[in-house]
Amino acid sequence: YLAKLSSVGSISEEETCEKLKGLIQRQVQMCKRNLEVMDSVRRGAQLAIEECQYQFRNRRWNCSTLDTLPVFGKVVTQGTREAAFVYAISSAGVAFAVTRACSSGELDKCGCDRTVQGGSPQGFQWSGCSDNIAYGVAFSQSFVDIRERSKGASSNRALMNLHNNEAGRKAILNNMRVECKCHGVSGSCEFKTCWKAMPPFRKVGNVLKEKFDGATEVEQSEIGSTKVLVPKNSQFKPHTDEDLVYLDSSPDFCEHDLKNGVLGTSGRQCNKTSKAIDGCELMCCGRGFHTDQLEVVERCSCKFHWCCSVKCKPCHRLLEIHTCR
Repeated sequence: YLAKLSSVGSISEEETCEKLKGLIQRQVQMCKRNLEVMDSVRRGAQLAIEECQYQFRNRRWNCSTLDTLPVFGKVVTQGTREAAFVYAISSAGVAFAVTRACSSGELDKCGCDRTVQGGSPQGFQWSGCSDNIAYGVAFSQSFVDIRERSKGASSNRALMNLHNNEAGRKAILNNMRVECKCHGVSGSCEFKTCWKAMPPFRKVGNVLKEKFDGATEVEQSEIGSTKVLVPKNSQFKPHTDEDLVYLDSSPDFCEHDLKNGVLGTSGRQCNKTSKAIDGCELMCCGRGFHTDQLEVVERCSCKFHWCCSVKCKPCHRLLEIHTCR
């Protein structure tokens, strides 16, 4: 919900924290203690929604949001694999945005990761501003996970959410990269300094989308006095900390059901020639599709005329657009 608060200016006063919908009381308290970080948290939430909508743009559920709480409707109140992805990408978004703010000098509480210093076995010198991913991850754990921990992290859903939150952060941690700068006469790279940097957030989204496609259906079990999640099908190998897990089967997302936050696929564009989920047969759930022709005028056969002009001819082509009934 923070991502949709464009009407609220910078979160710079404690009174603003009280007005933020969707936060539990302990998150409001964290907000008041960490005012300078909250704009980064909001950017992280926006980043998460944008990435979710990019990754699912060609699927029946396209990560659409509502102007209600929760913003994804009941899709995330059920323990589906879609909910697993939303929790993972949101947790990752907060960690990513807070870390970026640290490295860019926006926050007084943190800066570059100065623990990455000295020489490396590969022969380069650690220097520059390494991304302080430790701070970003720690803040995400404190702020995001507190919702589940405040309820007692022993229910199936709390265990699922906490696991997927951590999987989102692992998608950043496990894909940190080394960036370097050469030094020497005429760029000879006689020696170089390097630093650790986060991957692009698109990479994080790609990793988590792969985890979504291979997510494990789980159920609760007890090992001694500890409650844990184990694969529902005992023939499946146990999931790792990096995998996404879910409890409930997903709806088919075919029909409009606003009560449950499902917008359906009527009116969605589909690919007539594709046999995949973006194809008209699957996207439209067998209801068929409409085909409209659109005349597009483009510039073509452009020629440069001395000295200062480019002249083009108008080209007309017909574009077919297919939308689900």
